[in-house]
Amino acid sequence: MIIIADSGSTKTDWCVVENGKLVHQFFTKGTNPFFQTEEEISEAIATELMPQLGDLKIDSIFFYGAGCAFPEKNEIVRKAIHAHIPVPIEVGSDLLAAARGLCGDNAGIACIMGTGSNSCYYDGKEIVSNVSPLGYILGDEGSGAVLGKLLVGDCLKNQLTPELKEKFFKQFGLTPQIILDRVYKKPFPNRFLATLSPFLIENIEEPCIHRLVLNGFKNFFVRNVMQYDYKHTKVHFIGSIAYYYREVLAEAADALQVELGTIIKSPMEGLIQYHSNN
Repeated sequence: MIIIADSGSTKTDWCVVENGKLVHQFFTKGTNPFFQTEEEISEAIATELMPQLGDLKIDSIFFYGAGCAFPEKNEIVRKAIHAHIPVPIEVGSDLLAAARGLCGDNAGIACIMGTGSNSCYYDGKEIVSNVSPLGYILGDEGSGAVLGKLLVGDCLKNQLTPELKEKFFKQFGLTPQIILDRVYKKPFPNRFLATLSPFLIENIEEPCIHRLVLNGFKNFFVRNVMQYDYKHTKVHFIGSIAYYYREVLAEAADALQVELGTIIKSPMEGLIQYHSNN
């Protein structure tokens, strides 16, 4: 049995696979070695994953995660897991998971659009080009965190209608002071901002909301995808934002003459097939 793990900043999906078939699936909080120490990740494995695994005998683990794009960061995750499950562990980026899950052994432009966003050109074997996402402060265009940030900014600077502004505060039980506290003083502000993004899809027919989301997606294409050979290659997406906002995403792509390919919520099905074939 093997474990294939797909971890974003918000949650981790752990799938136990035997002979190419999913036999167990567990969920824990997200893991990101840029924001968490080895000790913190190890504690999360001990308290959240191990009780669910029980006595299952695992032969190897393929872990794909946000923040796992550098050897030193990957080693933090590998050691944290290995302390509890001493088997061979391969750690790769969530972007590699997206590329393998979307494209398999074929070339394509693979994108993530969930809590964060990212993109790459994948040649069917490995990632050969990647525009750095830069995180939700400097980049991550089109992501849940950035869309949430733009929503909050528009709300606090009175760019929404008074009715929408009141609806937003009431729906989430927020005040300007609470928002500023969560963003500037509490941990994981990107997660907090991403939790606000569903308000956008619920009110997508409002012109100010539609414009915010559409421009966010256009920024993603212009600042990321259009640096690859997008005129001759389909652009594929993984992630909750891409999946639930796919109509607006398609509108942005059409406006910029970008050809969309597959849009799915999770790479896991493709990853199971990929590792079964390889």
